Amino acid sequence: MRIYGLTGGIGCGKSEVARRLTERGIPVIDADLVGHQVLEPGGPAVDAVVAAFGEAILTEGMIDREKLGAVVFSDDAAREKLIAITHPLITRIIAEQCADLVQQGHSSIVIEATLLAEDGKREAWMSGLILVLSGEDLRLARLVSSRGMDPADIGKRMAAQTLPEEKAPLADWVIENNGTLDELRAATDSVVEAIRGLDAEG
Repeated sequence: MRIYGLTGGIGCGKSEVARRLTERGIPVIDADLVGHQVLEPGGPAVDAVVAAFGEAILTEGMIDREKLGAVVFSDDAAREKLIAITHPLITRIIAEQCADLVQQGHSSIVIEATLLAEDGKREAWMSGLILVLSGEDLRLARLVSSRGMDPADIGKRMAAQTLPEEKAPLADWVIENNGTLDELRAATDSVVEAIRGLDAEG
C-alpha cells in the first residue's frame, strides 16, 4: 500500500483535484472533513475542546466552528492547543479508514489535508506529495464567490498556513491551478497515471 498526501492553500482547488482522483479510481480521505466530524455532537474531541476553550465557542450547546475559528486563527498558541487535542484522534480515524480501503483491494490512497508538509518537513508516512498551487488573488476571489467568506477572515486563515509555494521542494507533483477546470483535470490525470505506474512496479 502507498499513501500519498494532497495539500495546498485554502482556495487553491485541491478539493477539485481530490474529486478527480476519486473519479479515476484512487480513493481520497479528507482529513479536514474528519477534523469536522470529531467536533460534531458526540464526537471524540468535543469534551476536551470545550474544556480548553470554554462555552463561548458553543451555539445551542454545540461547537460553533466559526466561533472556534475566530479564536484559533488569530492566536498561534490556541491553534496549537486545538491541534494537540484533535490530531491524535484524526490520525486514528484515518488509519482505520486506510485499513478498510486496503481490505477493499486499493493499493494507493490519498490523504487530503491543508496542514501537510508544514515547517519544511514532509511526513514520514507519505509515499509522495501532490501540491496544488494557485495565485493568492485567484484563491481569494474563489473563496469570496463560492463560499461567501469574508476577505479579512480569509487573510487570517492564509496567514496561519505555511506559504504554499514553500512546499514545492517537498512535492513530487505540483499542479498549477490558474487556468480552466479542464486543465486542472488534465493535470490531475497525469498524476493518476504516474501513481498507477508506481503501482504496476509493485
